Amino acid sequence: MSKFPVRSRLACLTLALAALAAMVPQGFADTPNRRVLIRDITSVEGVRDNMLVGYGLVVGLNRTGDTQQTFFTVQTLANAMQKMGVLISPAQVTVKNVAAVFITAKLPPFARPGATLDVTVSSVGDAKSLVGGVLLMSALHGPDGQIYAEAQGPLVMGGYVAGSGSNGKEVNSTTVGSIPNGGLVERDTSVDLHGFKTVSLLLRNPDFTTAKRIADAVNEDFHKPVASVLDATRVDVNVADAAASSVPLLISRVQNLSLSVSTPAKIVINERTGTIVLGGDVKLTPVSVIHGNLSIEVSTTYTVAPIPGAGSGFIERERDRGPGGPQNAPGNPNEPSNPAGQGGQGGQGQGGGFDRSVVSTPTATLVPQTTVAVNDAPAQTMRLDEGANVEELVNGLHAIGTTARDVVAILQAIKAEGGLQADLEVQ
Repeated sequence: MSKFPVRSRLACLTLALAALAAMVPQGFADTPNRRVLIRDITSVEGVRDNMLVGYGLVVGLNRTGDTQQTFFTVQTLANAMQKMGVLISPAQVTVKNVAAVFITAKLPPFARPGATLDVTVSSVGDAKSLVGGVLLMSALHGPDGQIYAEAQGPLVMGGYVAGSGSNGKEVNSTTVGSIPNGGLVERDTSVDLHGFKTVSLLLRNPDFTTAKRIADAVNEDFHKPVASVLDATRVDVNVADAAASSVPLLISRVQNLSLSVSTPAKIVINERTGTIVLGGDVKLTPVSVIHGNLSIEVSTTYTVAPIPGAGSGFIERERDRGPGGPQNAPGNPNEPSNPAGQGGQGGQGQGGGFDRSVVSTPTATLVPQTTVAVNDAPAQTMRLDEGANVEELVNGLHAIGTTARDVVAILQAIKAEGGLQADLEVQ
């Protein structure tokens, strides 16, 4: 039996939405602002991580490495052996305990030579598993091609494989692993903060109101205008006007200031999973929702039906003629058949004729029978008054029997009508 609903049904997600709405405090709508630290909603321009990538070999695998078809693995192994003073021909090497991998890592903004990094190792070829492998020393390059770190060590895997073939079981990925503290910084990339004349704070979520509140909080703390709003993303703090003894102390003082941040009125919808995330200050204008439920159910059953004229039958097949058999052409009406398989004179057992064999054919077959049932439920109506919030909307939609996917369609319709005072983002 298969169903093709016009409006998909996921009642469990609707219950989850109602539970989330019930968890919101009673006074949340009256106090939408919350106090946060500046360091939690901003970052300092120029102080960031840098991406590193490298290529290397993982050895010590239990016959789960790259196969002979992955030629670059054997070539890399030959080059590594050559550096060790051993010359081998890549065409004559067959190993299954080696795998070619890419290594990735993040270089912190104030990393000094000798600091350690966590690295991630990912298979490049057709290796089945990297479990039990050890990464040989590999260089990690930055975007400019320079070497900034080295990586080496045994892999820590988050998955495993048990058994083989149809009886095997694989949990998580066995071709991606990590090496905690497996990278070692070789080049100094620290940022010199003492040369900063302006400290630029970058908002993680651009907002003009939040940017203004950050500037106001900084100016109030210093009792003079030292911060200015450049746009919805950036707030500049003048180092000279702040008269701070050092830039790091200035940044620390600014980042520990608190301010009030408004929760954005936003609804995020994932149509693939039916997930809906609602902001705390979403308001609706007066709107009526009429919801109907139409479903089409298609069921297929199979019955056994006889095949007319089916059963056992005979098939005649002409037998090859021997050298001593009759010279009449096949199918000559003047030549009698020889069912016993006897040939003509001088060629017994090799003469012409026909063989008759019994062939059985199926007497019944499966015949599909398809039925279609249409269920059109009566439409349900819901009315929302001025200033209705998300909790009232979810409770009302749940009361008329809607599911999470229905809520997605209804929210999109309310937004198009202009009754939803929030930003609707569909992923």
